[in-house]
Amino acid sequence: MTRALVLAAHPVPDSFNAALHAKTVEVLQGRGWEVDDCDLYAEGFDPVLSEAERRGYHDEPGNIDAVRLYVERLQAADVLVMVFPVWNFGYPAMLKGFLDRVFLPGVSFKLVDGNVRPNLTKIRRLAAVTTYGGTRMRAILAGDPPRCCVTRAVRYVCQPRSMKYLALYDMNRATKGDRARFMGRVERTLGAF
Repeated sequence: MTRALVLAAHPVPDSFNAALHAKTVEVLQGRGWEVDDCDLYAEGFDPVLSEAERRGYHDEPGNIDAVRLYVERLQAADVLVMVFPVWNFGYPAMLKGFLDRVFLPGVSFKLVDGNVRPNLTKIRRLAAVTTYGGTRMRAILAGDPPRCCVTRAVRYVCQPRSMKYLALYDMNRATKGDRARFMGRVERTLGAF
């Protein structure tokens, strides 16, 4: 059975992003997949990398002790779907902290002679579902760090066969129709993913 880890990072349970999160889980479960729904805010995930964690960052396997349950959930996944808003052209701190604390040496990558090698290759599908307050052009002019991180860094450590980056830009001016069309796009894309 396909197992999907859905990583959600939005603090407001009645937001449009929360609705995207719910739709993502619904669609993946509708495919008959086992879904591990990891709502980082609801679970009270601590995004702060401590001094002790940083000092022991490269000390495998003990480097995972503080986040062992999240590491196990990530390593069990065949599919990773990240659902988050883009704030100030970056991830919410909660999601950035997850990447800092859980995507560790020996977990998401291996260091071989100082070179990074992928280590989450069990993940065969990777997707992001996100919203931006600004326009696509503003995101491009800022370098679009979230898109680059997902489509380059996260993609590299997973080496997925399939990758999707679904973004609704200009959320600050999106109409009800814009949001409905994007929700439909998410449903169709993940339904065939």
